[in-house]
Amino acid sequence: MLITFQSPATPDVVMLRDLAQYLLGLVGKRLNMRGVILHDELPRAINRLEAAISDDEKAEIALESLQYSREGRHEFGSGLSQRAWPFLDMMREASKHNADIIWGL
Repeated sequence: MLITFQSPATPDVVMLRDLAQYLLGLVGKRLNMRGVILHDELPRAINRLEAAISDDEKAEIALESLQYSREGRHEFGSGLSQRAWPFLDMMREASKHNADIIWGL
């Protein structure tokens, strides 16, 4: 199932339900039938998602340096940062314009 995030400040962002649920969990929200990230919640949500991306990138680098992924190497940026980028970009733009992000309408 696809989830569409909407904001008057940005184009829509569409993602698979599992990814949407995961990203919303990282920013302290739950994926319900309908939901909203209010504009005043966005700075905290952005900080939380950026911290999760940073932690993920550090873990990837550590694994590569320990040669755990010698055969199955992933391209740098193929982790959380790549999957979360459209949503993070949407949150940043919405925050700049004091706009909310909604889903489920």
